[in-house]
Amino acid sequence: MKKNLKWLILAGVLAVVAILAAFGFSAKSQDQNFTAKVERGDIHDVVEATGTINAVITVQVGSQVSGVIAKLFVDFNSRVHKGDLIALIDPALFQGAVQQADADLNSAKANLLAARANLEKAKASMVQTKADYERASQLTRENITSQQQLDLAKANYDSMNAGVGAAAANVTQAEAQVKQKAAALQVAQTNLNYTVIRSPIDGTVVARNVDVGQTVAASLQAPTIFTIAQDLKKMLVYTKTDESDVGNITPGKRVTFKVDAFPKETFHGTVSQVRMNPTTVQNVVTYDTMIEFDNPELKLFPGMTAYVTIPVATVQDVLKLPNTALRYKPAMSPEDVMRLYAQHGIDEKQLEAPSQGAQSGGTPESNITRVPRATTAVVWKLHPDNTMEPVKVSLGITDHAFTEITAVLKGSLKENDDLVVRSISSKPSAPGAIRR
Repeated sequence: MKKNLKWLILAGVLAVVAILAAFGFSAKSQDQNFTAKVERGDIHDVVEATGTINAVITVQVGSQVSGVIAKLFVDFNSRVHKGDLIALIDPALFQGAVQQADADLNSAKANLLAARANLEKAKASMVQTKADYERASQLTRENITSQQQLDLAKANYDSMNAGVGAAAANVTQAEAQVKQKAAALQVAQTNLNYTVIRSPIDGTVVARNVDVGQTVAASLQAPTIFTIAQDLKKMLVYTKTDESDVGNITPGKRVTFKVDAFPKETFHGTVSQVRMNPTTVQNVVTYDTMIEFDNPELKLFPGMTAYVTIPVATVQDVLKLPNTALRYKPAMSPEDVMRLYAQHGIDEKQLEAPSQGAQSGGTPESNITRVPRATTAVVWKLHPDNTMEPVKVSLGITDHAFTEITAVLKGSLKENDDLVVRSISSKPSAPGAIRR
């Protein structure tokens, strides 16, 4: 009996061991690694940005004078030429001002004529009094007339001489009045001319901001009546590019872009300018990049959103790895990771930040800390026996799906090698374990 009990206990222990071994094997068999292969091919590095389509030149046509809109001669999408009549402000008040200024000018001219006549009259009287004075002086020397008569003749002559000076001053004043009234007439006529609004350029009316009967007030600033875009067959895309990209963008570079209105079509343009005026929003610095393109069929309108692709670098027939492999972290403890690093000669302190535009955890968006894109990284190569090897590589350009391998710094890596991009494990993680 005791012998049978002993065998039963032994059989139970073996059964428990078998169950535990089976469970361990089952758990282990549920570990799964997803891989992607190292490939050889081309990589095209591009800068992607969003911009707005605008005309090369857009003019806001306003009114220099205040008044009521009497007539509109163009509307939205109207083609206009330089000098064409496009709007009319009620000219009645300004015509009255011109007539009043013209009457004031004629009055000033009449006053000038009268002043000149008075000057001539004063000059004639002065000649007469001068002759009387000279005659009295001669007669006094001959003792024919008294000294009193000579003094009276001299006084008359001096008075008339002063009168000539006053008449000449009146003429000068009248001439100044004529010039003043002529200037007032010119201002009134200019204001009257401003009631006729003409197109300053050849182009297309893209906006009309007033209606007939509406009053425009130009006391503080000129109100905008029309917006005219010059030649919509040549347009610009205004894009904002990140400061990290502007070093790769040069004038003359060919670009492509798409718009929502024609999602299946690709449009082509050329970078014309990268403006040096920066824009900073939440610590992100961008620069305006101008892209010229032809629009011969007038398919694209001002204000459309353009999704721009600017090629900046291209490499051909190079080793490349998927970017998902750069983000993978094995599900093992930090101590195990460090042990594998040391086993394969990788110094953890020399590793760079793996991503661009990283930010510290828990910080608000306005405190984003930007770091340069890493030039080296560690990827995990999967061997046929399901073991992983860390390989340190030097990185080149990227198309955001694949990244160029410029050199293998530690370990070995060649075309068609498997790189782990994701792992699924049913085992509970050790405290502090790193997971993808």
